[in-house]
Amino acid sequence: MTDNAAAPSLPRTIFRVVAFAEALSWLGLLIGMYFKWIADAGEGGVKVFGPIHGTIFVAYVLVSLWVSRAYRWDAKTTVLALASAIPPFCTVVFERWAERTGRLGAVAPAAQAQPAS
Repeated sequence: MTDNAAAPSLPRTIFRVVAFAEALSWLGLLIGMYFKWIADAGEGGVKVFGPIHGTIFVAYVLVSLWVSRAYRWDAKTTVLALASAIPPFCTVVFERWAERTGRLGAVAPAAQAQPAS
């Protein structure tokens, strides 16, 4: 039997996936920029990952605004969520912080072991 209270909600799940995807797209873009500017191997990586990152960035902003309403975040939390999309990989840091502090729904209590009779 499953406990629906502990099941992740749709906004939470979508936010977590998009936050991780945004960080991965940053990685792809940074690799593309390395090959363009440092290795002088052309701009193919930037041409590929630039639009991917831009699309996921916009999706992250929209999902963050949706989740901020769904979970009734205050202005500070919402601004932190949006600002975390600017430095590379910070969306994952923000997502983990929001999860840990209960901003992505109630933190499920740890299952307590029942003593054997």
